[in-house]
Amino acid sequence: MDLSDAVWRKSSRSGGNGGQCVEVAANLPEVIAVRDSKNPNGPKLLFTPTQWKTFVGGVKTGKFDSPT
Repeated sequence: MDLSDAVWRKSSRSGGNGGQCVEVAANLPEVIAVRDSKNPNGPKLLFTPTQWKTFVGGVKTGKFDSPT
């Protein structure tokens, strides 16, 4: 998929310390793209809008949190 028109934005949860940073491009038709900001030319994950909504909902509810 051609992502040359993607407008990437860094996650608000990413700190300015150069650590784990995720960028999301939500301006593309019918796809949400995700990449590692430290490796912008590396692989990208692609989600449909429904998949993205489900994923973000799971993150917000703690579905993917590690057990303590």
